[in-house]
Amino acid sequence: MSTPFQSLLTRFTCQTRDDYVNAIHEIIQEITLAGLSRANFFEHAAFYGGTSLRILYGLDRFSEDLDFSLLRPQPDFDLRPYLIKAQEELRAFGVDVSIEQKIKAQPSPIFSAFLKANTIELSMLIDLPERERKKISPTEQLRIKVEVDSDPPPGFQTEVKFLLSPIPFSVRSLTLPNLFAGKMHALLFRQWKVRVKGRDWYDFVWFVSRQTRLNLSHLEMRMRQTKHWTGPERLTPDTLYSLLQTKIQHLSIEAAKNDILPFIRNRRAVEVWSRDFFLSLVPKILL
Repeated sequence: MSTPFQSLLTRFTCQTRDDYVNAIHEIIQEITLAGLSRANFFEHAAFYGGTSLRILYGLDRFSEDLDFSLLRPQPDFDLRPYLIKAQEELRAFGVDVSIEQKIKAQPSPIFSAFLKANTIELSMLIDLPERERKKISPTEQLRIKVEVDSDPPPGFQTEVKFLLSPIPFSVRSLTLPNLFAGKMHALLFRQWKVRVKGRDWYDFVWFVSRQTRLNLSHLEMRMRQTKHWTGPERLTPDTLYSLLQTKIQHLSIEAAKNDILPFIRNRRAVEVWSRDFFLSLVPKILL
């Protein structure tokens, strides 16, 4: 007889250890969202980022973190009571997680915490094949970062989406044009010293292929908040295209591919990646 958690795994086609880990990760994300919803978290916040694209809009890659934006600035926002409700929801499905709140080294509007669970215990919960379980270290932990922006830039729109798994519930999310604006801001200005986040470029291709409009005004508000746009003039399409073309010219294609490969099942999807490929997509952005 399968457990409630095992029954949630049936919609995934798992063959390798990474397949199982990614599937478990996503199920825990969905249960966490259900717990947050039951705690009325989405009266105050909206879901955004790669995981929202995956779970709500069908992006065909796995994503690690849960990212949220408050609907309006609230510097005294307290994330922990909502995480405790999510923890209770997870325990109802047999998943024992701990909450670790991230201590800020510098003042920041981002509230961060981690949900942690022992990977071996999770593998036993789903009856992972022994050959795959042997590949897991006894101390290995599954970690899901939860981040909330308590000082969101203005000018975005949201919508309510409904999910049926693990139970029927609703989630408030940024709409796709605003998610595209947030992804473009990350793609252009994400602060990595060495690492290239190929997931940003994969998502960029996904948005363009779906002919998703980009909310240029919201992108400008994000850039003004981070001081990447400071003049009195408005951000124009030509300026955006120029910024993106410059970014592409300095992009390490191999590093971008290496970053995305663990999160996708179809490796052929990135075979075409090149600077010329990405440059060809720039004029296809709908504004």
